[in-house]
Amino acid sequence: MRLAKYLAHAGVASRRSAEELIRSGRVSVQGRTVTDPAQDVGEHSAVALDGEVLAGPEPRVVHMLNKPVGVLSTAHDTHGRATVVDLVGEHRLRLYPVGRLDAQTSGLILLTNDGELANRLVHPRFEVPKTYRATLRGGPISERELRALREGVRLEDGLTLPAQVRALSSREIEITIREGRNRQVRRMCEQVGHPVLALARTRFGPLTLGRLKPGQHRRLGDAEVERLRAL
Repeated sequence: MRLAKYLAHAGVASRRSAEELIRSGRVSVQGRTVTDPAQDVGEHSAVALDGEVLAGPEPRVVHMLNKPVGVLSTAHDTHGRATVVDLVGEHRLRLYPVGRLDAQTSGLILLTNDGELANRLVHPRFEVPKTYRATLRGGPISERELRALREGVRLEDGLTLPAQVRALSSREIEITIREGRNRQVRRMCEQVGHPVLALARTRFGPLTLGRLKPGQHRRLGDAEVERLRAL
């Protein structure tokens, strides 16, 4: 098995992040620093990160969390603020979020120790759909502005892909995007003249929050994980 894949399966990080850890010289095999992510390793290769030998591949798990506003989408925070990993609280596994929701955005976020799956779910090539409910400022949203969101909005980092958008009320929309740009929905809405007042992700691929209340989480079943892999 490639070293980067071994680290991802051990729950250290996604495959891409594991490659960066290796290239930075933080990983050793049998006591020798290795900087090649393609290095072959086995079950008894004594792979260590920052001098700590890894126990080997962990059981793969995926949790779905209804993130409250104010909680950070990261594994650790140097200022001691609440994170999504704190809310799941499965300390025996190295969980990390799949993508990010900014602190003021609530709703569905996945956490896993399956680096390969996490990488596929956030990679732009796979265009995994994500649905949000947005409450907007700036008066009633017009059909012309809805059409602009559907056709694509030009942001400072380029034109967005077409989105699925429907009005829920004069100041509330549901929008589905297939990209993962930073604060994308907020920036799209602001560009058409309607800054976001409140934003919540309601769907990730085939998954919806169901009855999960803010702060609650549950572990996905095998069938649900397979549906994610099929994306």
